Amino acid sequence: MKREGWFAPYVSSYFWRFLLIVLLGALTVFSASSLMYTSGFLISKASIPPENILMIYVPIVGVRAFGTSRAVIHYVERLVGHDTILRILSKMRQRLYGILEPQALFLSSRFRTGDILGMLADDIEYLQNVYLRTVFPAVISLIIYVAAVIAIGTFDVRFALLVGLYILVLVAVLPLVSLLLTQKRQRQIKQERNRLYQKLTDAVLGMSDWMISGRQGQFVETYEADEQAVARTDAALRRWARLRMFLGQSVVGLGVVSMIWWAGGQFAQGAFPGTLIAAFALVVFPVADAFLPVSEAIEKIPQYRNSLERLGGVAAGPQELAAGGRTVGGTSDGGDSGNADLQSSEVGSAVVNSAHISIRGAGYRYAKDGEWSVRDLTLDIPQGKKIAIIGRSGAGKSTLLKMIQGALAPTAGAVTINGRAAASYGEQIPSIISVLNQRPHLFDTTVANNIRLGDPEASEEQIAQAGALAKLGDLIASLPAGYDTRVREAGQRFSGGERQRIALARILLQNTPVVLLDEPTVGLDPRTERELLSTIFAAMEGKTLIWVTHHLVGAERMDEVIFMENGRVEMRGTHAELMASEPRYRRLYELDRPGYGAQRATSAN
Repeated sequence: MKREGWFAPYVSSYFWRFLLIVLLGALTVFSASSLMYTSGFLISKASIPPENILMIYVPIVGVRAFGTSRAVIHYVERLVGHDTILRILSKMRQRLYGILEPQALFLSSRFRTGDILGMLADDIEYLQNVYLRTVFPAVISLIIYVAAVIAIGTFDVRFALLVGLYILVLVAVLPLVSLLLTQKRQRQIKQERNRLYQKLTDAVLGMSDWMISGRQGQFVETYEADEQAVARTDAALRRWARLRMFLGQSVVGLGVVSMIWWAGGQFAQGAFPGTLIAAFALVVFPVADAFLPVSEAIEKIPQYRNSLERLGGVAAGPQELAAGGRTVGGTSDGGDSGNADLQSSEVGSAVVNSAHISIRGAGYRYAKDGEWSVRDLTLDIPQGKKIAIIGRSGAGKSTLLKMIQGALAPTAGAVTINGRAAASYGEQIPSIISVLNQRPHLFDTTVANNIRLGDPEASEEQIAQAGALAKLGDLIASLPAGYDTRVREAGQRFSGGERQRIALARILLQNTPVVLLDEPTVGLDPRTERELLSTIFAAMEGKTLIWVTHHLVGAERMDEVIFMENGRVEMRGTHAELMASEPRYRRLYELDRPGYGAQRATSAN
């Protein structure tokens, strides 16, 4: 599927507004030129005795009319232009959010937080400037270019060609030279500023660690050094901008001198009266104002290109990256193409209440010729089954979860829910699968609102019931305002175990048939870990549990344990079966439960 561009859709949607903006811009230059032309004529005419008072009065009226019209037209142009661009900016931000939201399940693995902030705060801003500072000025300058050459050509074709040459230097030669000299630095400063976004974001997120380590001075020093590097590049660009402006103004000055020389010659030949010499000379200045910004506008192209590349990379996520080059929702070899083509409207209530997950020969790799993250995986997970997936980091556990959630479509084989490709469910996945991960985010609002995220329509009674199932009773009773107590930013009011219980209540309120537990007890002390797992298993009775973990505490309560290595299933079976038949599994369990080996030896004696 061809990706939609970031410019063309808005040009077609706002074509008539764009046309109005360009027309108003051209009329602004025309009014300014007419003002200067009439003023020059009035000054010259007033210096000699008039044949008729109307010869002075009419230009005075013209000066007032053009002076007023220039201000009014320019205001309307800015009003229409900024209103249109703000509308486009809003649509761009909505579109970027729409691109990022489906990638939420694997966004952190593709982008750093600073990258996302940079795209939201910087790249979209650059793209709105494409219209205001590049497209509109360039189109207006071309219109004025043609009009100026034609206007002079009615008096003198040869001089019109000379004027056309001067303008060509301003709208083509100087911008091209400027682009060639600055494009590397423009891209460089854009990239360096993006890195500053990343670095500052990392520092803010890890500020406490900088303070604890006593190295905050080192961070400030390195950040200031990076800022100075950006400032040096920026200073070099400003130096060239001043030189470019001097060259442009020199061309304008040469144009003024040429205009005076030509107008004087025309007066000497009797082609027009001497009162028009000043009029023709002064009209050069407002006309030149339409041409001088073109060089700066063309200079910004490398920055626009860099922003487009980053946004294009983001847009590739939900289609090409997630699906390994195929459309999300399509099936791979061995899949059921008929089921993949089902429309979302065909999902019935049975899916919400019961979900049978089937994984048949599934495999996934992130690059076409890359290593397989998961390969030849076959699992059958009927509703209510509880499985634990263990393995070291990089074994393929997270990739497997993303395929079950539909965030990734398998490169080979098939992953289906109730016979339909998981990747084809799209936005319906949250009604089927919920996730409790190791770092659930709590928003800076009340406890109730954080739980209500699982079901926005939930009543206070339902929230209290979910909290009771998550064993939040004692915690809520200790809070000053109960469920209406604010959690503070990122849930700083609570401990890790308490945050997990609030997130668990949110999951219970969401009430999906399948729950993924992505190492929810990481970082908790052993007692809190056991208590949380006991709460989870009790509250999730009847639901399908897929538990990804590095630890084996609680594995005996699962229906099946799967051990993954290098994307493959190396061991599988119940906890008791693996303890009896797999020495490696038994050693891992003993490492997680140090007292178990001693107990086992005592029992044997």
